[in-house]
Amino acid sequence: MATLSMTPNRFGNSFSGSQSQYGAHATTSMADSLPSIDFGFNDLRERMAQFTVRFDDFIEEGRKRVLQERNGFRLKVAELEDQRRTREKEITELELKSSTHAQSLAKEAAETEEMHDAIRTLTEQKEEHVARRDQLKEDIGSLQSTIKQQREAQAAYQRSLEAQARHNIPELRFWEHCLGLRIEGSASGIEDQLRFVFTCIDERDEAKDCWFELRLGPKEYDVALTKPKLEKERVDEIVLSLNESKDVGPFLKAMRGLFVEVVKSS
Repeated sequence: MATLSMTPNRFGNSFSGSQSQYGAHATTSMADSLPSIDFGFNDLRERMAQFTVRFDDFIEEGRKRVLQERNGFRLKVAELEDQRRTREKEITELELKSSTHAQSLAKEAAETEEMHDAIRTLTEQKEEHVARRDQLKEDIGSLQSTIKQQREAQAAYQRSLEAQARHNIPELRFWEHCLGLRIEGSASGIEDQLRFVFTCIDERDEAKDCWFELRLGPKEYDVALTKPKLEKERVDEIVLSLNESKDVGPFLKAMRGLFVEVVKSS
């Protein structure tokens, strides 16, 4: 810039000196005689060309760098996006696993509670069964004792009956012969029940039998069935006398009398 500012002054001084020396008629030849002035345009042009090349290289490098950075940024963004999707997928899977795990824990807790309830129920049932077993053992012991006592009483009563039967057999034979009496087992198959059959009560029908079944209780006698049917009140009176006296003869005679009355009144 300093060269450019100084060049016009030099050119002006030289031009004014030549005019004063040679006059106006020698203007063209004087111009030719002027010293050549180098403004450095070629150097400037070369430097500008170099600058342009360097600037273009700088721009190209900048563009490449920006492009690389942009591509790198896009790759980085794509990687981050992939990572984000991967993380979201992992988070979703973890949430699903967490939910499944929570459901499993809740189910296991419910099953555990049910198991504890079942254990408590079984424990209570076991305690009840143990108490029931102990009570049954006690009841069985008491029942066995009662059965033993009853067997002993039954045996004593059976011995008494046998003794009484030995005493009554001759009398029964007499009643069988005189009263037309026949003694049988009960038609119903009951062991402690005998059937007393009277024959020849109905003169009109000698084949017709009248009978009653006597139940041999552990302490008392009882008339279970009769044929034909007799008045219950009169039968009860006769049975009451039998239980009081234990004398079979009058009892059989009284029962035969009731059958005779019924047959005659029919």
